[in-house]
Amino acid sequence: MPVSPAVVSRFALANVVANGAIVVTGGAVRLTGSGLGCPTWPRCTDDSFVATPELAGHGVIEFGNRLLTFVLAAVAIATVVAVFRSTRRDLRTLAVVAFLGIPAQALLGGVTVLTGLNPWTVAAHFLVSSALVAVTTVLWLRSREPGVGQLLVRRPFALLVTGIAAATAAVLVLGTVVTGSGPHSGDPEAGRTGFDPELVSQLHADSVFLLLGLTVALLVALHATDSPGRVRRAARDLLVAQVAQGVVGYVQYFTDLPVALVLLHMLGAVVITAFTARLVWSVRGPASELPLDAPSVPAPATR
Repeated sequence: MPVSPAVVSRFALANVVANGAIVVTGGAVRLTGSGLGCPTWPRCTDDSFVATPELAGHGVIEFGNRLLTFVLAAVAIATVVAVFRSTRRDLRTLAVVAFLGIPAQALLGGVTVLTGLNPWTVAAHFLVSSALVAVTTVLWLRSREPGVGQLLVRRPFALLVTGIAAATAAVLVLGTVVTGSGPHSGDPEAGRTGFDPELVSQLHADSVFLLLGLTVALLVALHATDSPGRVRRAARDLLVAQVAQGVVGYVQYFTDLPVALVLLHMLGAVVITAFTARLVWSVRGPASELPLDAPSVPAPATR
């Protein structure tokens, strides 16, 4: 029997939450210095798949994060099954991509451990998770509507939304470079990028200012042209999240990166990724919507 749209939507939402949660728990692994709590991969040690008492708390934390990957995989598989058993053929590609990202992420995590937490593989590990958050967010939002329709905004606005998405990606990438140059390496023996932390932090801040400017410009333009409410709300909520994230970023920088604020900043990165994906989704209406510039049908002439 086919799966109902409501069930598909619930599984898709669970997929978003699971992908966001594993980013935060992965951050907790790094911030507690437990990145090599399990010193090898795919086993935890050379002789055991699970954490041993000798590994103490760091082993428990790292192994616990590895176990969450299986939970994430189960949710992704359930989502794929639900989508393929529903009538929503348009969601299949997104569901499959979200699932395939899990084994890819697991392999990348293994490489990260085997390379002693190389900062570039750690950065890639985070960025793949961010991409999965974006994909699963779009999957969830699309599952709540009957299909993808036409643009609801004018072409220049759609291009500006694409620019905001690209700027968000740049901010996330530069954020990982800042992290790879800072003190929270995940293990005392882990290497660093060698960049000047102050310089890359300034570059990251500059990219954030650019992103804020683009988002403000979009929001002003949307209100000036009386654009659809769903797009205006998406832009507004993204701007609020960006400002909050910027405040947390500045406070953590000037307070020497306390663990709690760094973890909150990582959660903020997940929220901004999801809200950016929502903005990209919002510019197209449901399949039943007419294009913004659809020609009107002339009224019959009267005498």
